[in-house]
Amino acid sequence: MNKAFKFRIYPNESQKTLIHMTLGHNRFLWNKMLEDKQRHYELTKNSLHLTPAQYKNDYPFLKDVDSLSLANTQLNQEKAFKQFFNHKQERPKFRSKKQDYGYTTNLVNHNIVLLKGYIKLPKLGEVKIKQHRTIPSEMILKSVTVSKSSTGKYYVSILYEYQKEIQKQVVKDAIGLDFSMTHFYVDSEGFKMDYPKDIQTDFNKLRVLQRSLSRRVKGASNYDKKALEIALLYERIKHKRDDFLHKLSNAIAKRYELVSVEGLNLIEMSKTNPYYAKQISRFGWTRFVSFLKYKLETQGKSLMMMDQWYPSSKRCSCCGDIKTDLKLSERVYDCPNCELHLDRDHNAAININKEGFRKYKLAFQL
Repeated sequence: MNKAFKFRIYPNESQKTLIHMTLGHNRFLWNKMLEDKQRHYELTKNSLHLTPAQYKNDYPFLKDVDSLSLANTQLNQEKAFKQFFNHKQERPKFRSKKQDYGYTTNLVNHNIVLLKGYIKLPKLGEVKIKQHRTIPSEMILKSVTVSKSSTGKYYVSILYEYQKEIQKQVVKDAIGLDFSMTHFYVDSEGFKMDYPKDIQTDFNKLRVLQRSLSRRVKGASNYDKKALEIALLYERIKHKRDDFLHKLSNAIAKRYELVSVEGLNLIEMSKTNPYYAKQISRFGWTRFVSFLKYKLETQGKSLMMMDQWYPSSKRCSCCGDIKTDLKLSERVYDCPNCELHLDRDHNAAININKEGFRKYKLAFQL
């Protein structure tokens, strides 16, 4: 199994210059390889396999940075094309200078060493690090990804490999979660989890700052100051949101052996209504589900995802009757068959929990 630890680093000026150079050279290689592959495919209708070594004679500046970072850029592009051909993601795009994608280097001949207060990296040497977590001694270091945030902060994500025997847990407690636009989710026990108010307050501040930025001249010093202020607020919101999602998913994973969630096409939902688009982008539901999934799996527990067409809201959780004419404005489910009167989201969460347990029994033949 693999696990990554992310720490902030504090490079000196020469190390910052080399990091920027490495990021730029990797971006150049990605774009050049992508351009050549696209041109070759247009001419021959065949794919083209390229390596960084093929570019070093024509572009000798590529020799100035870590060769393993260039090799990882090539591998990442090949993986992106494979995902595209398997219809799992969009076609690889050209990388912009405005966005930092980071660069990855691998452990070879002890070229990466985590020391007390420092981390030794290829080409960079010893870089000051803020290690806020202890790494278990049985874990084996595999690779490091160096990145720079839009606010000018530098980070390393250290990937470790470890062996762990996971035993499948017996399902004693199960729960269903229904995504809610007005809250965060409603569970099958009727509990409504609200999104933190302080994050909502930060979003209101963000709206004011963005309105102020729109009145400034792009390229002016005041524009850059306001853009940095917005980036810092975005970063604070992201950290608060991740903290909330991690703690919430960890609490659920500890308490329940089986968690069922509805499968949502959030991209299509966001297109139907501007309010939906704003709420979906703010909440980070997909990120929450991914956190929940790996936390459950590492404990031998299960996450069941419903099919997006499963009628969790239209089905009566008591008698199973389906109300086909249920409108989105109806926030209370009234069953014409058994006269059930229940909150719409609570009813959906109960159905999700029941269907998740049914799928779980089929999958593991209980």
